[in-house]
Amino acid sequence: MFKLGNLRASIIAIGMIAVLFFFGAAGESNAASASPTETPAPTQSLSIGGATINVEIEPGDLNLSRARIVDWIRRSACAVTEYYAGFPVRNVSVKVMPIGEGKGVGFGRTVLMDQTLVIRVGLSRLATEASLIDDWVMTHEMVHLAFPSVPDEHHWIEEGIATYVEPIARAQVGDLSAGIVWRELVDGLPKGLPAQGDRGLDNTHTWGRTYWGGALFCLMADIEIHQRTNNRYGLQDALQGIVRAGGNMEHDWPLARALKVGDDAIGVPVLMELYDRMKATPVTPDLSAMWRDLGVRPSGDSVVFDQSAPQASIVRSIMARRSSPGEGCVNSGIHPGSTAGLHHQAGPRLDAEFGEVYESGVFESQKGNSG
Repeated sequence: MFKLGNLRASIIAIGMIAVLFFFGAAGESNAASASPTETPAPTQSLSIGGATINVEIEPGDLNLSRARIVDWIRRSACAVTEYYAGFPVRNVSVKVMPIGEGKGVGFGRTVLMDQTLVIRVGLSRLATEASLIDDWVMTHEMVHLAFPSVPDEHHWIEEGIATYVEPIARAQVGDLSAGIVWRELVDGLPKGLPAQGDRGLDNTHTWGRTYWGGALFCLMADIEIHQRTNNRYGLQDALQGIVRAGGNMEHDWPLARALKVGDDAIGVPVLMELYDRMKATPVTPDLSAMWRDLGVRPSGDSVVFDQSAPQASIVRSIMARRSSPGEGCVNSGIHPGSTAGLHHQAGPRLDAEFGEVYESGVFESQKGNSG
């Protein structure tokens, strides 16, 4: 039986094969079987975070109602809107394709086609409501919208950001527990460490270095930004700054430009300095020491947070929700405890007055420690 982090790793590892089928053979099959007079799939528009999201569910057998599928897309968009303080693009089309394989959400891809951003995701006809609540694919694909397209040798930054940001964004709107977020990092980041013969992130294009190596860069940057700004800023602020400057998937940028814009937004050159260290040289951080300093201790399928750890406040700051749900998200079912009775616990609650995070059964409360 897979744990959540291992399941995610397995899905990503074979994702490229599925994407080729998904956008190649499957598309040709649909085109061949479609009648010239077949009625196009109806489109429903969602207004979330300043964006128009056009949802199209292609014809096919699905156990789930249209309303449930649209709500899944809405929840994902609300998580991304929370993390980036607005949806990162003004318009995007989301196409859901029923597939016969699997039992839940299949593989997705986000592309720019004829100046139109399109997210296409496969959904098994056997998918259930629990499949949608547990899904990470839709949010992962939407996070891709929030970074400019960069040259191929930097693909690790695109996938690394999506891998790192997705669970945090979902936790910030209460759709995932903080314990699961950090357990996935504990389980996943070792896959991103350099192996023998590694030549840095720009020159080592393995699956592990692309997805989890990129996520490792993001966590290291997040920690360092918090340290150097005394928790005033984090990677979230840097990424928001990039989007505010127009750095989204609609535009091609050199990576150095994106990182410089992010650094300017937080007032410290962490992203460029870390990139210079890791782009052509294998960097192997001591992950055990990192977890100890952050106060992250594996416990079963989750983690326990030690609030007496020297960097415990960084974990709280990374996970803190920064705003209230905007229009389009209020009725989406997003609220602490919305996944009760399924696989995830309620998300963390930020007490603004005391700056403390509470999560039943996950955080260790130790009064007298500022963390």
